[in-house]
Amino acid sequence: MSEESAMKVQVLDQSGKPVQEMNLPEEVFSYPVKDHLIYEAVVNYLANQRQGTASTKNRGEVSGGGRKPWRQKGTGRARVGSIRSPLWRHGGTVFGPKPRDYGYAIPKKARRNALKSALTAKLAENLLLVFDEIRITEPKTKEAAGWLKNLNIDSALIVDDRDNKNLFRSVRNIPEVKAVDDEHLNIYDVLRYRWLVFSQRSFNSLVERLK
Repeated sequence: MSEESAMKVQVLDQSGKPVQEMNLPEEVFSYPVKDHLIYEAVVNYLANQRQGTASTKNRGEVSGGGRKPWRQKGTGRARVGSIRSPLWRHGGTVFGPKPRDYGYAIPKKARRNALKSALTAKLAENLLLVFDEIRITEPKTKEAAGWLKNLNIDSALIVDDRDNKNLFRSVRNIPEVKAVDDEHLNIYDVLRYRWLVFSQRSFNSLVERLK
C-alpha cells in the first residue's frame, strides 16, 4: 500500500480536535466484514459467560418416598411405588438441568479475525475515535459524563490502560458506557456500544496484537 493511499485515522485531543494522523495497518483495517464470523465469535463469547449452575432433583434425590403409599392391588387406585414419582406433586424432575459447562473453544485465528471485522465496520461507520490520551482529573462521574456529553457520545466502549484508574472509576455509573483494558477487549462489547473510543497507547497495543 502506497503512502498516498494508506488508511489513516485522526488522533484527537481531549476536546475532540485533531492533533495528528496515524496510518492504519492494512492487515487489520482492510480485513473484510464477515458477518458469519462475527456471529460465531459473539455466540462463543456468550456461551463462555454462562454459569451453568441450574440444577433440579430427580426422583432419587428428593426427600421422602421410601414407603409404597398403598398396596399394589385391591384398592381401585392406580398402582404407584413412591410419592416422589415425577407424576406427583413434589416429585422428582425428569431430564431437568444439571450443573454443566456451556463454554467451548473456537480457533484463535477466527476470534482475532472476527475482531478485525468488527473494527473495520466501526471505522467504516466513523464510530471509532482515537485520543492522544484520556485525562480524568478526579474519579467522579460528573467529569467523565461531561466530557462524553461535549463529544455528543451517548453510548461508548472506552479502551485504555488499567492504570488510568480515574477513568475506570468515573464511568462505572454512567449508563451505556463501559471502560475496558485493551487486553480484555472482546467482540461482544465492541458491537454492544455505539462508539468505540481508544486512547492512543491502547489503540497501538491492540493493533500490534492483531497484526
